[in-house]
Amino acid sequence: MNRLINYTIFLFLIGIVWSCQTTGDSVLQLTDDLTVKAELIHSDDFTDGIDNWKVEQMPDGSVYHKDGKLEINDWRGCTAWFKEKLEGPIMIEYEAVVLQDTTKSQEEDGIFDRASDLNCFWMATDSENPDDLFAKSDFRTGRFPNYDTLSLYYVGMGGHFNTKTRFRRYTGNGEKPLLPAHDLSDAVYLIKPNTVKKIRLVAFDDVIQYYRNDTLIYDYRDPRPYTEGHFGLRTVHNHMTLDNFKVYRLTKIED
Repeated sequence: MNRLINYTIFLFLIGIVWSCQTTGDSVLQLTDDLTVKAELIHSDDFTDGIDNWKVEQMPDGSVYHKDGKLEINDWRGCTAWFKEKLEGPIMIEYEAVVLQDTTKSQEEDGIFDRASDLNCFWMATDSENPDDLFAKSDFRTGRFPNYDTLSLYYVGMGGHFNTKTRFRRYTGNGEKPLLPAHDLSDAVYLIKPNTVKKIRLVAFDDVIQYYRNDTLIYDYRDPRPYTEGHFGLRTVHNHMTLDNFKVYRLTKIED
């Protein structure tokens, strides 16, 4: 009997997968008891430029459109925000490359090239300006401590000169605790330059996840989850590109 029930469930899921493939949607297993349908709601392949993005950056850096990608050269701190506010449950996917020309010194064209800080914010809001995250852009100006007043999820991949990858939940009042399980230093979690990193971020109710190249790195249960907000690509002293940015609406598939 159990075998028959399992087989029936298997056929049901196969039918969902086939249906979603024909409509451009996809099915994902986020946890043992959470299967979702992902419906594409936003995409940016940067063919037409970077007008969908709001840049906050300290002096001596630049963000620009090149070869069909958003490209960052940064010295002192930068966040490139997707302008559209997102409402959960959602999944965000993008491809990023940290560029490092090992044939050039930092005094030459490789001055920004450093394998470090492929970072991101998601579900970011400002309690002082709940309807306009960008009201205080001129205050933040890409300086990292100035983001402590936001509520958001943050992953810093390859921070501290590519020695740490960390997940934090910003509370909006300056607190951003770091749990020991979220402080990773093994080389497998750090940055290999000049290779495509496929990043996936999930915010489905209390399920908060971070994937790199389809590998789940952080799987956090938030008792007070952030259910809306902005995505920001974050870095400092780095040369990198962003491409194939997508946002999906997630819907639970009931058993």
